[in-house]
Amino acid sequence: MVLLSVVEITKEYDGVCALDHLSLRVEKGVVKGIIGLNGAGKSTLFHLISGMERPSSGKIIFDGTDITSMETHQISALGVGRTFQTIQTLGNMTVVENIMVGMHMRLKGGFFSGGLWLPWIRRTEKEALTEAKEILEFLGLLGKWEWPASQLTYAEQKMLEMGRALAMKPKLLLLDEPGAGLTPMEVQLLTERISCVRQEGVTILLVEHHTGMVMEIADEITVLHNGKLITEGTPEEIRRNQQVIEAYLTPGSAGK
Repeated sequence: MVLLSVVEITKEYDGVCALDHLSLRVEKGVVKGIIGLNGAGKSTLFHLISGMERPSSGKIIFDGTDITSMETHQISALGVGRTFQTIQTLGNMTVVENIMVGMHMRLKGGFFSGGLWLPWIRRTEKEALTEAKEILEFLGLLGKWEWPASQLTYAEQKMLEMGRALAMKPKLLLLDEPGAGLTPMEVQLLTERISCVRQEGVTILLVEHHTGMVMEIADEITVLHNGKLITEGTPEEIRRNQQVIEAYLTPGSAGK
């Protein structure tokens, strides 16, 4: 079953084409990796899917709904969560509060309606705290749940950002270079966490320059170049593709 369809999407910035009639599909329950050199259009694609920007032409269908012109909060409410290349954690809030922020779309009344102290509000906030702690335990951050997020290490903040996206209970999780800046050991830990998320039934669209990570966990891989799709296939098919080998998989290549 197709969860996401990107149909003939074009995105131009002042005459420069970032995506050029790009079409791709993401099947429900898979991990789909997207690789390509800097400027290939990977993050632009994520901005369009999540509603941060609008395509110049084409359409995007998510779970049977045309989301092409929807606002970010509307798309999130349908079940699309995402992380960013640059860490977006809220450093002045605690670790657990960062997770709870990700829940606000699906909680009645919000967190700050508690001034009324209605029974259902207290119950909802208690349930949210319990769920947030479960997410932190899964990520290995429960011991720091009351810390200011700014005091976490870079790798821990990366995990926290993924946790905030998971708190939305997404059907589709967009991970934008989650391994950037991490050590090999941290990348391996992240890979294991992403695999566990997939086992829970969450569909994942992964942009990543760590090609080894993508090859390990992706069911299928899309390769972009200058805003165009140049090939798709299983990790093994991508490994054997000579064009991809020369551009991305050889030592010193820019896309690695």
